[in-house]
Amino acid sequence: MSATEPSVAQPRPVAPGQVSMRDLLASCAAARAVSTPPRLPDRAPAKERVEHRKAA
Repeated sequence: MSATEPSVAQPRPVAPGQVSMRDLLASCAAARAVSTPPRLPDRAPAKERVEHRKAA
């Protein structure tokens, strides 16, 4: 085989995981939702109960 002879073209490997942009973005959003811990409830200031005792 000389350098001037065309080599046999080898087929390119086809990417097995071609994903649409819509599916990719949806999977990213789902991964973010799953990996983010739930928010703690907002703590409202507790109503202070002031009980005055009568002096003895």
